[in-house]
Amino acid sequence: MKQKKKPPTLSQNEIQRYARHLVLPEVGREGQQKLKAASVLIIGAGGLGSPIALYLAAAGIGHLGIVDQDVVDFSNLQRQIIHREADLGYPKAESARERVLHLNSEILVDVYNESFTSENAFRIAEPYNLIVDGTDNFPTRYLLNDLCVLTGKPYIYGSIFRFEGQASVFYAEEGPCYRCLFPEPPPPELAPSCTVGGVLGILPGTIGTIQATETIKLILGVGEPLIGKLMLYNALDLSFKFLNLQKNPHCKVCGDHPEITELIDYMEFCGVLSQEHDPGSAGEEWDITAQELAERLAHGDKLRLIDVREPLEVEISHLEGSDLIPLDQLPSRLSELESSQEIVLICRAGIRSVRALGVLIKAGFRNVKNLKGGINAWAENVDTSLPVY
Repeated sequence: MKQKKKPPTLSQNEIQRYARHLVLPEVGREGQQKLKAASVLIIGAGGLGSPIALYLAAAGIGHLGIVDQDVVDFSNLQRQIIHREADLGYPKAESARERVLHLNSEILVDVYNESFTSENAFRIAEPYNLIVDGTDNFPTRYLLNDLCVLTGKPYIYGSIFRFEGQASVFYAEEGPCYRCLFPEPPPPELAPSCTVGGVLGILPGTIGTIQATETIKLILGVGEPLIGKLMLYNALDLSFKFLNLQKNPHCKVCGDHPEITELIDYMEFCGVLSQEHDPGSAGEEWDITAQELAERLAHGDKLRLIDVREPLEVEISHLEGSDLIPLDQLPSRLSELESSQEIVLICRAGIRSVRALGVLIKAGFRNVKNLKGGINAWAENVDTSLPVY
């Protein structure tokens, strides 16, 4: 990548710190100066963002930006290695900044403890040369892609799910963009998150370090970056596959006649609820709280409890009297339900049961409720002997 400013000089401390870089012909003093002059924005301080931030800081990237509005949760520690138990409840962006500066105090780290949206994307991204994707949702991926196309910045992409990961570099000036590969997002019900589907804890380390590698290659201008290629990784058989990607001349954002010339509402585009909406709620008309459900069950009301989670999850926690019909089987098993029954749908946190509610409403069911917050809300407010997961 071209540098806008003359690379800064290296101090004696930096020469000693980066000695193993300086003896690499592909890096050397000039390359290390390029790394010091570079500015990289990392979106997300979670599973992918952890190794990305740590390795870019260790490599001597002079200016890092970290965006994340979330706080550290106990369930994050299985894979988000930038955070510690002592950081529980602390903003992820701040936690990541502290850890990065403990590793390398000679770099600049700016944090943005806010959601990355169409309204603030240009402002946040303006000081940075490259943007690295550490997110886990489609709206932000499309936002990042369009932002990078419109600003001419490389977009270093990565995603993980269960035992599989992907990585690529979408740089419209030299190859295809994300929309060339995925013109339209999948329906929300077909796009489960790691929260729902799970993820091998070490997987983001593999994909995140590859993203960090691609970032450094772009800055140094060495090797062959993943522009025009999609890397597919499977941890179960330790296989790497590469797909060649072609630029789509009809792409709506980077094609010959682009239709998208400014950032749009990506939540609406991807068909998901806004971030202000409680994802575990279907709305007052369709929700039943854990306390309300407990009172009705204690009163002896005849309710049909349908758990739409996966069998493995039922082994973790189970609401007595509920029947298991996993969400992906629900459309083909509607005959097992009677519209005259009052049905309460249950999942982990209310997200899948909201989707199941939509399936039943479309099928003509009206006497149906969503357990707001799922079985985790039941465990927190009614039966505290059950684990929250």
